[in-house]
Amino acid sequence: MSYPLLEARITVRYGKQAVLPDLVLRVEDGEMVGLAGMSGSGKSSLALALMRLLHLRGGAVSGELRLRGRNLLTIPEREMRRVRGCEMALVLQSAQAALNPALTLDRQFQLVWEAHSRVRWREKRADVMRLLESFRLPPTPDFLRRLPDEISVGQAQRVLIAMAMLHKPALLVADEITSALDPLTEREVLEVLRNANREWGTAILFVSHNLHALVSLCHSLAVLHEGRIVERGSVAGILRAPRHGYTRQLLSTLPAVEPPSLATSVSRGAYLAQDQ
Repeated sequence: MSYPLLEARITVRYGKQAVLPDLVLRVEDGEMVGLAGMSGSGKSSLALALMRLLHLRGGAVSGELRLRGRNLLTIPEREMRRVRGCEMALVLQSAQAALNPALTLDRQFQLVWEAHSRVRWREKRADVMRLLESFRLPPTPDFLRRLPDEISVGQAQRVLIAMAMLHKPALLVADEITSALDPLTEREVLEVLRNANREWGTAILFVSHNLHALVSLCHSLAVLHEGRIVERGSVAGILRAPRHGYTRQLLSTLPAVEPPSLATSVSRGAYLAQDQ
């Protein structure tokens, strides 16, 4: 039997309040899915719920959360720790806060690697250098000796993505990772995600309120409104014929024309033209 990579049918609660009631989400192997919605709509709660980390914020998840058919909500925490970072990985919004300020980048890469592998770190270093280079980071020992406050915000975000990709997970959940970036750095981070998808077949759930980034990167789009996914389909299809009023409201924020020099920028009209 063939299963989707990820299939969620869950309810997310904080106390008695269901912020995401009976939410259904599906991600196929190698698919880049954008999850769109305004701030406070529950996007980050969903990202944590998928990793079974919502309890850290006082939330609870019920229902079914299946990764290739296996219900992650029923397995022991010890087994779930082997899933996190190895089969599916999470990259959070604040890169500088996510990195340990007291440890060098090399040490943090090492800890991530050793959490899921018995191969010695010294035998992995050459692969890490290639990974850094593919993510547009300096592939040098000097760079790895730096502390997080000695690199830029954009570099820190790419370091986090590189750490998440160390074990080549099948699914990467990226939660608002471009929200604090300037447009040029955002474009570089989106290209890093494209490369991860293209080179390793990693499926990506890209969670953002930035609709422009979503349609620039993703194959399909899910629109979250008032705790429910109100629309799901291909990016081009939704741009051409949005069905839900909230989706139409979101799309009205897209610029009609983009400067042609920004090669990765996509306006609504340009994207539709590409799909003809």
